[in-house]
Amino acid sequence: MLTTRKKQNIIKKSQLHDKDTGSPEVQISILSKRIDELAGHLKIHKKDNSSRRGLIKMVADRRNHLKYLENTDKERYMTESKKIKA
Repeated sequence: MLTTRKKQNIIKKSQLHDKDTGSPEVQISILSKRIDELAGHLKIHKKDNSSRRGLIKMVADRRNHLKYLENTDKERYMTESKKIKA
């Protein structure tokens, strides 16, 4: 689970301006961090199917945000997709 401090650090790294908390880049970054943490949890707890379902929903949500970014601004999409792959 993301603490408030971790979430604020993620937002500071990916925000476009000072008060940006809802841009696709910020949302993708937060989802990516949550996905990483939940994937680690599922490596330990293999039979936790409700968490697995939540993980699948988060991955789909991130994919939709990336698709939106790809359709609206290709350059921003390319930088975000590079961050995820790294």
